[in-house]
Amino acid sequence: MAALGLRAFGTKGLGWLRRNPWAPLSAGFCNRGPGPRPTSARQREGIRNIVLSDPKKRNALSLAMLKSLQSDLLHEADSKDLKVVIISAEGPVFSSGHDLKELTDEQSPDYHAEVFQTCSEVMMLIQNHPVPVIAMVNGLATAAGCQLVASCDIAVASDKSSFATPGVNIGLFCSTPAVALGRTVPRKVALEMLFTGEPISAQEALLHGLLSKVVPEEQLEEETMRIAKKIASLSRPVVSLGKATFYKQLPQDLRTAYYLTSQTMVDNVALRDGQEGIKAFIQKRKPIWSQCSGQFPQVSASPCHGLNSVPTNFLC
Repeated sequence: MAALGLRAFGTKGLGWLRRNPWAPLSAGFCNRGPGPRPTSARQREGIRNIVLSDPKKRNALSLAMLKSLQSDLLHEADSKDLKVVIISAEGPVFSSGHDLKELTDEQSPDYHAEVFQTCSEVMMLIQNHPVPVIAMVNGLATAAGCQLVASCDIAVASDKSSFATPGVNIGLFCSTPAVALGRTVPRKVALEMLFTGEPISAQEALLHGLLSKVVPEEQLEEETMRIAKKIASLSRPVVSLGKATFYKQLPQDLRTAYYLTSQTMVDNVALRDGQEGIKAFIQKRKPIWSQCSGQFPQVSASPCHGLNSVPTNFLC
């Protein structure tokens, strides 16, 4: 299939998903008709693993792929049992971006608009999701695939990975990927990637802030799971409140940012887990976190709708 920035990369695949008894997510998805879903999802001990599962098409973010990913992200998003999400991929390419066969003039402008609107909704959903979302990258991520990595809260990659926004080379500037990329790496780095389409290595991506960590390929799953398990061991209401507030304060001026976060600190202290953590520290014992989901009142668990804007007041 034609997709942006095709490049072969070696990988050991996702054997760790096959070795462990992850519980499949089987209910609550949008019905997209017959045929296999282009993503798969498993959840265990608070960690949901969403896998882009269309390696023959280099995990192109087709409309079906985007809707499937959206469904997996939204499935029981407000459940207390969900603590963290990992997005990974089968095959040597993490994602090659949009499926160019969907962007020819054989499809209508309305269809093209649906593709880009759905993609934008998925990227915003990741930021607005109540739990942290981690990208685990082992291979090439280009165009909207690079956008997906940039949109995640944390990104861990193997040292074999590379990243590019090569749309300019085929006459389709990566304008929507530029939104996430330009908010993640310095402007001049983003613009060089956008104007030239040339890839950057995992180490360069780490240097410029696109990645959180780079590890040898054989350590990728171990390091990603280490981070995910640490997050899963913490209070979901506290982590959710912290994530929402972090993104809410970023575009504000300094005074407003401190005002918002000061109010959030007051809200955090009032949380059941806020008090439990403080008392546990004083009493020199491990905290016992509540089973409350810490869900936002506006969060919709429907897989057919995105999350609304995130407030700082919680239900518990």
